[in-house]
Amino acid sequence: MKPFLSLIEGVPLIYQEDTFLVVEKPSGLLSQPGLGSALQDSLISRIKKRWPSANLVHRLDRDTSGLLLIALDPAMHRTLSKLFIERAVNKRYRAHVTGRLHGASGSIDAPIGKCGNQPPRYAVDLRGKPSRTDWRLIERHGSFSSLELVPLTGRSHQLRVHLAHLGHPIIGDPIYSQIPPSQHQRLHLHATLLSFQHPTLKEEMTFHSSCPF
Repeated sequence: MKPFLSLIEGVPLIYQEDTFLVVEKPSGLLSQPGLGSALQDSLISRIKKRWPSANLVHRLDRDTSGLLLIALDPAMHRTLSKLFIERAVNKRYRAHVTGRLHGASGSIDAPIGKCGNQPPRYAVDLRGKPSRTDWRLIERHGSFSSLELVPLTGRSHQLRVHLAHLGHPIIGDPIYSQIPPSQHQRLHLHATLLSFQHPTLKEEMTFHSSCPF
């Protein structure tokens, strides 16, 4: 991966055009502000200090790190959001999960619904929204496995819920793992690839981010 262009309020700027940005969200930082004064610091709040018209095109969980796409004007926000709605954006993640998965690849096709509010919590629920995650084994280690994950739908906490449902929760997950994360241990989930057709140039744009764990 090429070095990032600059740091914007502690957020690495990966790519910049007049109408959109690609940034790398650190683990532990909200994508957007939450409720209450203690949850006002967020990636988009920091970006707006430089670009007041900036808006998130999609989000990552607070504990997930990696690539995020940000529109800098309303027209581009509508255009890029449509690509996500049409599932025309390729997203890939790297994760470390507990245990040793059998097989080289597979799919988790299980609906997801909300089951709690404090903190927000989701679960596989037959009444929930259709959700599918494809996975590919990268490497087996002694007590965990390294996976590439491709979410074919975009539900909240989808990757975390699906891997926990499979019996292999993501390492460091404070909500869905039965093994509490050790002190200072982060969630081992990182958005490593983002690819889509440039809205005006009609060329494929692909961005990579190295896995930090």
